[in-house]
Amino acid sequence: MTQTGEAAAAAAKKPAIPSPKPLGPLFRRLRAYPGLVALGTLTLVLSVGMGLAFPWLVGELLDAVYRVHDGPKLNYYAALLVLLFLVQGLFNFIQVWSLTRVAEQIIAKLRGDLFAHLVHLSPGFFAERRSGELSSRLSADVTMLQGVLSYQVTELLRQLLYLAGGIALLAWLQTQLTITTLAVVPVIIGAAFVFGRLLRRSSTLVQDKVAEAMGMANETFGHIRIVQSFTREAFEAKRYTVLLREVVVAALRRAWVRGVFFGSITFIGFTGVAVVLWQAGQLALAGRLSEGALVQFILLAFTVAAAFGALAQLFGQFQEAVGAAQRVFELLETKAEIADPPAPVVLPRPVRGDVRFDRVSFRYGPDLPDVLHDVSFRIIPGEVVALVGQTGHGKTTLASLVPRFWDPTRGTVTLDRIDVRRLALHELRSVIGLVPQEPALVSGTVRENIAFARPDASDRDILRAAKAAHAMEFIDRLPAGLSTLVGERGVKLSAGQRQRIAIARVFLKDPAVVILDEATSSLDSASEKAVEEAMVELLRGRSTLIISHHFSTVRRADRIVVIEHGKVIEEGSHTQLLGDDSLYARLYRLQVPDSPRPRR
Repeated sequence: MTQTGEAAAAAAKKPAIPSPKPLGPLFRRLRAYPGLVALGTLTLVLSVGMGLAFPWLVGELLDAVYRVHDGPKLNYYAALLVLLFLVQGLFNFIQVWSLTRVAEQIIAKLRGDLFAHLVHLSPGFFAERRSGELSSRLSADVTMLQGVLSYQVTELLRQLLYLAGGIALLAWLQTQLTITTLAVVPVIIGAAFVFGRLLRRSSTLVQDKVAEAMGMANETFGHIRIVQSFTREAFEAKRYTVLLREVVVAALRRAWVRGVFFGSITFIGFTGVAVVLWQAGQLALAGRLSEGALVQFILLAFTVAAAFGALAQLFGQFQEAVGAAQRVFELLETKAEIADPPAPVVLPRPVRGDVRFDRVSFRYGPDLPDVLHDVSFRIIPGEVVALVGQTGHGKTTLASLVPRFWDPTRGTVTLDRIDVRRLALHELRSVIGLVPQEPALVSGTVRENIAFARPDASDRDILRAAKAAHAMEFIDRLPAGLSTLVGERGVKLSAGQRQRIAIARVFLKDPAVVILDEATSSLDSASEKAVEEAMVELLRGRSTLIISHHFSTVRRADRIVVIEHGKVIEEGSHTQLLGDDSLYARLYRLQVPDSPRPRR
């Protein structure tokens, strides 16, 4: 079942070169912490000021030794240097603590916002995306953004201040040497512009390849029994190795671009420093620079050169972060195809469970054929209706329209005479209980899995639901009863036990409408009997839609709707349909060969 709608297709497209704009939404999140940001910025500026004072104090100390031979002044400047380092260390601590705290809180909230947004997107979105790719966005990409906030932004500001302050002090000391220092700036900016685009593109490719490899690994882990039953372990390992090779190739290409970029910047920057030092030496030989002034200038020149080098490296890291930001905020901006209406209608209580399909047609994408064609039928409140038909003819799709996992292409689905598209999703789904063919259990206890429908439920309510679902028969035999851990996806329980927990979950929810989608198809006879007994209790007094190929389940329905190629072709009770030469009768006789044939 593949969603290929325009919105999903657009979400799947990724630009070759992401724009730097995605970092904007990240930086805007700093506004929520004005006090800590201001404190961190202030201490950062003061720390840089202390760092720029260091060359001046060293020059004064040397002049006290070589020019005036003043011992007390030497002691004074030495003590001042120690105090300077102490205060700078304190400022650095406050800056790191405050800005790291901001970064951690922003990243934690960003991860939470991204996860909350993803779980509200419609099934069509997840049909287009691998779960491993989404996990990569939540982990690797967001971690890269964490580096931007916790380190790169502060270092960028620090090095810019060192660069600006160093050049200003150089200009104050020696204008001629400053002009030589600034001559390399246009060359560095040009190199950054050229290599920046290449680095951004190569970094984006690496992130794509990592996400692809993680998606493949998660997919394999999710189907590990199938992989092992077909002895495909070596094949899957080889496939993963091929993807890892692609990651390595992309990473080496990025490393080549990064290496050439950083190497070029280092050569240009330190060549400029060498020329400046040569000029400074000429001035010292001519007696126009004192020993202290020469050392001051050398230290400031190296400060400026180091700032240039650090900025080049930070520029490269920012280019890599742009790709991560593009993906994270692209996901956050993805619009849910199934969403609440602007002005939801309140569903009258109590909910009767009157479900109607009125001339419903559906397709999974604009370029795909209809899966359902003009389907119309009704589920009267409290009635049990079974959908019967061959596999792939639209039964599950039709049932998925009731809780709005999809919306009809044409026609309407109503609940108590209200179009379900006019109801808030939470309100609509809160009155519908679903028991799928493969019940999804979380990796917690039996109690937590039953209470998934109502986390605030008491143990008494959970026990009542478990008894109604005939689940206590096996829960009492478990090592820790309701506190027994079920394992990931419930692997420690049998299929029948998982189904009864799923039914207990619906009992606890107490919905007005129940959808049973092949709830007994994969069970053995003993488990099927136990689950069917639970289902009898569950369906009493509830509007129910059953999808099943097991006629022992179907024949209990008040009415049977037969679907073929997405169309309703027959409708009636088990007895009525069995008495005709109908598709239902033919399907029934395939499963129950000894059944009587209709009279002609």
